[in-house]
Amino acid sequence: MTLQPPTHNFENDYAELDRRYAFHPFTALADHEKNGPAFVLSHGEGSTLTDTQGRRYIDALAGLWCVNIGYGRAEMGEAMAEQARTLSYAHAFSSMAADKPAMLSARLINMAPVPMSKVFFGNSGSDANDTQVKLAWLYNNALGRVHKKKIIARQRGYHGVTLMTAGMTGLPGLHAGFDLPLPMIRHTTAPRRLWEGHGLSDAEFAASLAADLEALIEAEGADTIAAMIMEPLMGAGGVIAPPEGYYAAIQPILRRHDILLIADEVICGFGRLGQNFGSSVFGMEPDLITIAKGLTSAYFPLSACLVSDKVWQVLAGPAHAKFGAFGHGYTYSSHPIGAAAALANLDIIEREGLVAMAGDTGAYMQAKLRAAFGDHPLVGEVRGQALIAAVEFVKDKAAPLAFDPGLKVAPRVIAAARARGVIGRALPNADTVAFSPPFVISREEIDTVVAAFRDAVDEVMGELRASGDF
Repeated sequence: MTLQPPTHNFENDYAELDRRYAFHPFTALADHEKNGPAFVLSHGEGSTLTDTQGRRYIDALAGLWCVNIGYGRAEMGEAMAEQARTLSYAHAFSSMAADKPAMLSARLINMAPVPMSKVFFGNSGSDANDTQVKLAWLYNNALGRVHKKKIIARQRGYHGVTLMTAGMTGLPGLHAGFDLPLPMIRHTTAPRRLWEGHGLSDAEFAASLAADLEALIEAEGADTIAAMIMEPLMGAGGVIAPPEGYYAAIQPILRRHDILLIADEVICGFGRLGQNFGSSVFGMEPDLITIAKGLTSAYFPLSACLVSDKVWQVLAGPAHAKFGAFGHGYTYSSHPIGAAAALANLDIIEREGLVAMAGDTGAYMQAKLRAAFGDHPLVGEVRGQALIAAVEFVKDKAAPLAFDPGLKVAPRVIAAARARGVIGRALPNADTVAFSPPFVISREEIDTVVAAFRDAVDEVMGELRASGDF
C-alpha cells in the first residue's frame, strides 16, 4: 500500500493538523482522533502560556514539572544558538570529549547532595533510569553476584516509560497492554498516608513501610536484588512525601543486604523542594542519582546519571577487566547544545536565587492550598512540600472511600480550571490534581491559580451532587 500525501492544505488550522496527524503520549487516542486538542499553544513567558487564539493561561505544572526558570528566557536561546554556531554536535563515544559537557560534568559533581564520582549523560529521565539499572547489573556481574538482577520500586512511583522503567513505575496504566512489568521487577508499599497509613503516626507508618520492605527482600532473597529506586518525594504518582523517619528506616535495610539505592531526582532535583536536591531534604544517601527535567528547565532534552565512587571503582576495575569497554551510550549522550543549555540554566538559577525563591513561594502556595481546600467536602487530603503540591478528591474522607474512576473527577476539575485560565494536570490512577509551577511564579499568580481551582472544584462537586454521585 502506498501512502498518499495529505490532499488538504490546512495552513494555520493547527488544531486540525494535530488531530489528523499527531500521535500524542498519555492520551485517550480515540477521543483525540475525534475531537482534537482543546487548544494549541504558541507562546510562553514566565509562568504564562498563550494559545493560537490569543487566550492566556497560567501554567500551574511548569509543563511536566520541568520549566523551572519559566518560559521565554532569551538568555537560554542565546546560549543554545551560540553553541550551535561554534560546535553543534560531538559524540562522547571512545573518549571523545567536548568543552561544555566537561564543564557541566564538573559542575554537577560539585553540586551533588552526597559525594559522587562521575556523570553519564542521556536524553530523558526514562533513559537515565534505564541506564541506572544497567549500571547496577554490570556492577553486580563484575563482582560475581550474577543472580542480583531484581529491582525494587514502589507502588505509585514514576520512573519512566521504557520497557524497564515503565515496569518500575508503579502505575497500572503504564503496564496494561504492554506485557509489563518485566519479571525482575518488584514493588513495595508506597508511603501514601491517606490510604496505606491512615490513622498511624509518622513513626508507626515508617516502621510499617520498613517492615514491608524487609519482608519483600526476605521473600525474594537478598542475593537476587540489585537495587531499589525511589523518588525523594514521589511526583506523578500523587505528590507523596514520606513520613518522618522513613529513609532512616529504609536505608540501613538496603545497606545490610548490599542493595544499591538509586535516587530518582528527575522532579525534585535543582530546587523544587527549596534545596538543590530532594536527597538533601530527606537525608537520602544514594549510590546512584538520576537527574533530568530541571537540569535544563526543559529548554533542551538532557538527563544524567551521577555515579558514586563505590560503583565507579567496580565499573572501571573488575567490570573493565571482565567485559572490556563499557558497551552502552546514546547518539546524543553529552550533546554540547544540551550542556550549554544546562550551564546557562544553572547560572540563572544561582544568579536569581531561584532555589530559595521556590522554598519561599512554595510555603505561600502550600498555605493558600490548605486554606482553600483543607476543609472542602470533596477533598481527602492536601499535601506537598515547597513548590510541589497535590489535592486528592474522595467520596468519603472519614473512611476514606474513593470515587468510581469512571466519574473522572480530577480530569473534570482540570477542564473546569482550564476554562478559567489555568493549566493543571490530573495524575494517573488517582483522583488527584497536582501543582508544580515555575519557580518564577508570583504570589498574585498563585492566588489566581488557587481561586480558579477552588471554583472548578465547587463546580464539579455541584455536578456530582446533581447526578447523585456525591
